[in-house]
Amino acid sequence: MNNISENDFRGVDLNLMVAFLVLMRERSVSRAAAKLFLGQPAVSGALARLRQLFADELLVRGADGMTPTTRALALEAAIAPAIDQLQRAIFTPPVFDPAASERLFLVGMPDWIEQWLMPGLVARLRVLAPRVRVAFKETNPFSGSDMLERDEIELAVGRLPTGPRWQRERALRDMAFRCVYKPGRVQVEGEMSLAQYTALPHLLVSYRAAFESAIDTALASLGLHRNVCYTTPRFSPVPGVLGESAMIATVPEVLAQRWEASGQLASCPVPLTLPRFTVSMAWHARRDNDPALQWLMGLIGEIAARP
Repeated sequence: MNNISENDFRGVDLNLMVAFLVLMRERSVSRAAAKLFLGQPAVSGALARLRQLFADELLVRGADGMTPTTRALALEAAIAPAIDQLQRAIFTPPVFDPAASERLFLVGMPDWIEQWLMPGLVARLRVLAPRVRVAFKETNPFSGSDMLERDEIELAVGRLPTGPRWQRERALRDMAFRCVYKPGRVQVEGEMSLAQYTALPHLLVSYRAAFESAIDTALASLGLHRNVCYTTPRFSPVPGVLGESAMIATVPEVLAQRWEASGQLASCPVPLTLPRFTVSMAWHARRDNDPALQWLMGLIGEIAARP
């Protein structure tokens, strides 16, 4: 594109090129006017402008109608494919063929969402789009919007705060929290009581190394508090830490269910009324018409909806 000179196209009307191609096909001003839904004077005027632009007669009137010049035939051969390609680019909706695509997707999410969604997503991609690649970048509620704006990621998935005006969002799933622990380290008979919950040491996942969260606010409203003795910005160390210590953690329910199904930890309801939260996808408005990204979001939505 560096060899395009803007000055070359000043005064050039794209409609003239369309009129030229129709005139070349019809070899008649009157027939071309009918095809273009214009009056004959307008098409005659277009032909005059074309002759001036190309410094050539282009179509010469003869006994059998209008005959193209050598220059006109050469122009037709060059212009017709370009107009056809431009027409398809403007009027044909973009399509995405996952089976043939080699697209690289840059997706940002916290590690717990990676553990929840990516095993199923990667498995589906290997079947539906074997040459597609996904690069995972770790994000948190405070970094997702900035990374989208800088094009470091194309899609953010997580608990998303209200973003800038350009940020588009689509809800994925509404969920709650569950308490996780290692049987043998922590004994729970039936459901954990609030007294046991506040008496046990807690591991807290905090992106900013905080020792308090909304849980502590809820406890404080009841005149209670808990002992948070360890914080980490990631969820992946939780099973290992709880496996070695008599501690508990409060985590998103899908992660608790995954650890429980794999035999790493046990889980139970949190003995405290906590608000549910929504996991959403976010992207930049400039990617609204990206069919590949829309396809990927549809696939993620299917996986997130699994019970």
